[in-house]
Amino acid sequence: MSIQSALATFAGKSSRWFLQTFLNGGSSLPGKLALKIDPSILDSLSKDYHVIVVTGTNGKTLTTALTVNILKQEVDSVLTNTTGANMIQGIVSTFLSAKKEKGKKKFAVLEIDEASLSKVTKYIKPELFLFTNIFRDQMDRYGEIYTTYQLIVDGAKNAPNATILMNGDLPIFNSIKTVNPRKYYGFNHQKEHEQMAHYNTDGILCPNCQHILHYKMITYSNLGKYYCPNCDFKRPDLEVELTEITTMTNTASSFTIEQENYQIEVGGLYNVYNALAATAVAKHYNISSDKIRKGLAYDDKVFGRQEVISIGDKRCTLVLVKNPVGLNQVIDTMTLAPYDFSLVALLNDNYADGIDISWIWDSQLENLAELPIPTVISGGDRHRDMTLRLKVAGFDENKIEETNSLKEVISKIQTVESDHVYILATYTAVLGLRKELIQQGFIKGASNND
Repeated sequence: MSIQSALATFAGKSSRWFLQTFLNGGSSLPGKLALKIDPSILDSLSKDYHVIVVTGTNGKTLTTALTVNILKQEVDSVLTNTTGANMIQGIVSTFLSAKKEKGKKKFAVLEIDEASLSKVTKYIKPELFLFTNIFRDQMDRYGEIYTTYQLIVDGAKNAPNATILMNGDLPIFNSIKTVNPRKYYGFNHQKEHEQMAHYNTDGILCPNCQHILHYKMITYSNLGKYYCPNCDFKRPDLEVELTEITTMTNTASSFTIEQENYQIEVGGLYNVYNALAATAVAKHYNISSDKIRKGLAYDDKVFGRQEVISIGDKRCTLVLVKNPVGLNQVIDTMTLAPYDFSLVALLNDNYADGIDISWIWDSQLENLAELPIPTVISGGDRHRDMTLRLKVAGFDENKIEETNSLKEVISKIQTVESDHVYILATYTAVLGLRKELIQQGFIKGASNND
């Protein structure tokens, strides 16, 4: 390690200790400081690790957590960015947090923001990339889906020998050649029949001839067993297949992958995809089915991903939402609930949320409006826009309570008729709400991203 790298490491570790000891924070700031001293600090910090990178639009955080939990059944040391700080400064902070361990096989499983991937792989050379999906998301930051895909392909190109594990059900992941070798995972759990995606679906044009793709099986959005009726473009062969979904509720799912039965303690079809992706990583490293099963079965809820919080006597499920495909999957999961629930919808438009909020109009909130939801609380910086969207979706305006105060949101939650509450919130709204809940004593501990 050079003198510059040593100084950067010392400064980063010292600032991290201070921030965590006195301010309960420090997920990104130590990395920023270290990078100012040594822009190539990641090169020296990561050199002793087997690095796995998880990127894509939806599912990065839970897929990373599941992958880490599986690997922990196999090896002693697994480093990961648990705070969700997935840009370059957060990745540096993650490595600064590592304890010195000699003689052990060390893994780092890193969730990395799509736009930051090429900046990180300029210094880190992963041995495996995991691509979850690409959907329209924060167009002010990423642009169209093809632009986003090019960003992560360019990032992977910096480590050309690393294999890319891709979601084979997504057409865009088969649209261009890559310098990296590729493997695919996907679903083969339904009887095939001819069908087409919903007309308001992105990414359903053949990349070769621009014909509309057809499907023999669809899971959701444009995911499924696709083919072009006008040329030879079709879903590639799958290395790891999910062949059956045994049960699915709003809080758990069980399924079969490669003739082995597994279960996850989180609801929704989209989370089964996350479990399949983590399993594909495990298969890549020849981890046994028993260890995969143990890794998937853990029930620690990840920050903002169906996280259950008690607010007074109300059992609240907090879910991060950020784009129409993700929100629609959350809505489908909510409709599986065997009990009545109230709804809280918090919409912010800060940079981390995406300043363009038009995506709420492409979501299927109408499906929620059909349920007997007794109370709806609309909040966040763009609460007026959220309220209008809910009214247009068909919610009774007399049941909608609107506020831009998180304190008032928490107070209102405690007075709703139902025992259960679903809280749907954009990223900074999740952070703000959790901070307020910590201050009021409903959550112990803190998880601040500075």
